[in-house]
Amino acid sequence: MSRTSRIVLGVALLVLVLVLDQASKDWILYYYHLPDRGSVQILPFLNFTMVWNHAVTFGMFGGLGAKGPWVFCAISMGAVGLLLWTLTRTRRTLVAAACGAIAGGAIGNVIDRLRYGAVVDFLHAHAFGWSWYVFNVADSGIVCGVVVWLIDSFLADRQTRQT
Repeated sequence: MSRTSRIVLGVALLVLVLVLDQASKDWILYYYHLPDRGSVQILPFLNFTMVWNHAVTFGMFGGLGAKGPWVFCAISMGAVGLLLWTLTRTRRTLVAAACGAIAGGAIGNVIDRLRYGAVVDFLHAHAFGWSWYVFNVADSGIVCGVVVWLIDSFLADRQTRQT
């Protein structure tokens, strides 16, 4: 795949994750009115559960007070800058795709922090007594992007050792 095609792929995934994230959050807040409902079972293993996340992943660093959203936004946008720089320079298609998905998710959560002072989380997966943290589409884009990047790195490392 050409450099331009890799960049287009990464930017397309960035836009896709960002649009799906923001559209799903607007729907949850303003059409489904989840804040009024609290938690609603959608499937036997999935609830819509309203959570305003004032911290970062898994509730870490929640004690920063009013400065927290600004600190998280600054760090996130710095990371987005590095991801976009990597996206434009990588020769690996999967890394370009991962950079786009991660950046789109990070921007989506930054928008929430600027709009609401917290991130809108609403997807709650659970099964057989196991329960995952409540998350959103942006978080999914970030996690999937990181997993794809790790798999690509693992495969590239194996390929390098075999040659």
